[in-house]
Parts: sequence; C-alpha cells; structure tokens
Amino acid sequence: MHRLKLTLMSVFTVTAMVLAGSALAQTTINYYTFTTDQPHVGTLKSLISDFEAQNPDIKIQYTAIPFDNYFTKLQTDFAAGNPPDVFELNYENFVTFASRGTLAPLTQDMAGSDGVESGTFYDAALKAFAYQGTQYGLPITFSTVVLFYNKDLFDAAGVAYPTSDWTWSDVIAAAKKLTDPSKRVWGIYQPIQFWEFYKVAAQAGGGLEVSPEVKIDTPANRRALHYLVDKVRTDEVMPTDAQLSGVANEDFFLAGHLGMDVSGIWMFDKFKAAKFDWDIAVEPGDAQKATHFFANAAAIAQKSAHKEAAWKWVKFLASAQAVGKARIDTSWELPALSVERLKADGLMQAYLSKGKPANRQAVFESLKYAVTPPVVADQPKLQDIINQELQAASLGSKTVEQALADAQKRVEALVQNQ
Repeated sequence: MHRLKLTLMSVFTVTAMVLAGSALAQTTINYYTFTTDQPHVGTLKSLISDFEAQNPDIKIQYTAIPFDNYFTKLQTDFAAGNPPDVFELNYENFVTFASRGTLAPLTQDMAGSDGVESGTFYDAALKAFAYQGTQYGLPITFSTVVLFYNKDLFDAAGVAYPTSDWTWSDVIAAAKKLTDPSKRVWGIYQPIQFWEFYKVAAQAGGGLEVSPEVKIDTPANRRALHYLVDKVRTDEVMPTDAQLSGVANEDFFLAGHLGMDVSGIWMFDKFKAAKFDWDIAVEPGDAQKATHFFANAAAIAQKSAHKEAAWKWVKFLASAQAVGKARIDTSWELPALSVERLKADGLMQAYLSKGKPANRQAVFESLKYAVTPPVVADQPKLQDIINQELQAASLGSKTVEQALADAQKRVEALVQNQ
C-alpha cells in the first residue's frame, strides 16, 4: 500500500539532488521563533543539539523574538531581502505571507523518501497551512480555549459543576449564583474582543465571514455579541475594567475572584499555584458548540538557498517524537499531531496523566468543535476594526446593533480595497 508523503515540490530538482552533498556540507539554517519564550529556550537548545547530532552537516542558528515584535522583524527582513530560512507563522498571519509568494511550497505525492507519513498531523492543523491547494507549512503546535472553573466557589454557592451539556443559559444561571461583588467575586470573565467574538458567533450558529462576501452584521452574530456584552452591562456577572483594576483576568481567577474564566490551555501551569480546587470543561455553546483553533507552523522562505536542509529542520520540528515529548514534558503547547500519532508515541497518556486539570480529556474533546477565525491579507487591520467596534459596544458608546452594522461597512471597504 502506498503511503501519502509530504515533500518539497520545487527543491527536489535534478540539479538540487546533484548539488545536495556539497551544499549541505557547511549549511547554516537561520530559524526565527516566537513560541520559544524564556522558560523554553533551554528545551529548544537541547532539541537543536539532537537534530545536529542526527544531521552533522547542518547547523541551526535560532533567533527567539517576542510575539509583539516578531512579525515586524520578520516583515522587515523579508523587505530587505534577507529572510530567515525557516520561520514560525501563526494561522492568522499565514495567508498574508502565502498570498505574497514568499513561502516555499510543499506538496503531496507518492514519491519522496524524505516525506512525512499521512495521518501524522491533526488534520485541521495541516489544512490550515495550505493556500489555494498548496501546502506551505507544517503545523508544529496547537492550543485551544476551555472553560476554567473554581470548584470551591461552585461548592460554596451550591452550584453544580459545568458539564458537556451546558449551554449559554447554564453559564449565565451559574454566574448569577456565583456573583457576590461584596466579596469581590464574579461569576465569569470572558474577553470581549476579536478572538472571542469570532468563536462565540459560531456558537450562535453564525460566524464572521469575509469571503466570498462579508457577513458580520447578522441576527446570530448580534445575539452572540449580546451574550458577551450583557454579562457586564445587563447581568453584571462579569467584572468591569474598573473592577479588575488593571489585573489580568487570569490573575483575577488565580486570586479566587472568578467562578469561571474563559482562557487558554497555556494557563495550566500557572493555575497549578491556585490555593483552591479547579478544573476545566469544554466551552458551552448555544445553537452549536464551537471552540478556538490556534495553531503555529514552520515554513520555509522561497528565497532560502538551503531548502533541502531547511526541510529537514521543519520536518523535525513538526513530527519528531523527541520534539513532541519535550513539548508535553515542559508544557510548551501541544504538538499538532493526530490523536493516533500521539497515542502511538505514548504522548497522549503522558499528557493526560500530568496532573491538574483532572479533565485534560476536554482539550481533545474541544478539538471536535474547533473553528478557524476569518483571515484577510491585511489581518491586523481586520482585527483592529472588529476590536474597535466590540469595545464601543462593551463600553456602551454604541449599541450592539450599531457596532456590528459599522463593523460590516468598514470590513466591506477593507476587503474591496485589497
């Protein structure tokens, strides 16, 4: 039986094959990363050492850049004609780079001895980094958002813990019982911003669409924004910015002031310091369930002079068992591997048995409902427009209806001008 392989399309020419031996003799691959924060630099160095031991003719020179500065640095280097050979891209910015022809293509064929077996990756993560039918990146990590809850506060209020059957109405009902401003306790915190709204809109049975036509101001999306905004302005089960007093919602939860917090699985390690019992559940929906999809990939610059060596590093980052184990052992996001591959490599059980939260299975359950955000070539502008209108609704300077009507018009103009 043939196995489907992922291989570089344009680099395995006869000439490249002939030159490979000499080209790789002293090859240095420049690699840019934004997922390697300070606690994980040592892990990356160790993985680089493993890779270089397996590939003694390749040296990896890494540059770790904070996310806030990463894409400015990357775009500057591309504009200067000096891009890194390999670099990380998140899903939201991927389309911008792919549409400009700056990425080396990957493709599927039945040949290629240096490919990656079919079924290696979580399918949605792999597809996220294809553009107009061509694969341009291999997914290296994924994460999602879940409903965190303070079990001690639930017990004190006599409220049953969240279950997989919960809907928005259950969230609001529980939040009202949990809220006690005199004790600085609120039922829930859920951000009112682009990343939250696109998913909540999908939960309402709607969703943000920008192609082939813009669909933002819809009945389902209005109901979704009311669900977010009314927690603060009507139901008063969520703290205002003034009540937060500049404290991040995750820190507010950690201090015992929130019954529920909608946040990412990257908070697991931080919340281990909590002095109360807590757990997670798949986020409740309304018309349907929908959860966040965050994924990062490794891509190769089209202008790289070392595509064959770069491919080996990309493949290692994305699919090597040692990398997957290191990510789980150090809580460095999750490898974007399929459930079957995680099980085969012993990584699934390792993740589920790491301790709090007890219901880690909810992370994988959430993947069944993952929805991707809308993307356009000028992604930062799209997000700015949506965030500005959402903020206006949350502050009460615009109604929900007016905010979405204005967002619709502004995004239509954005898309038409691209």
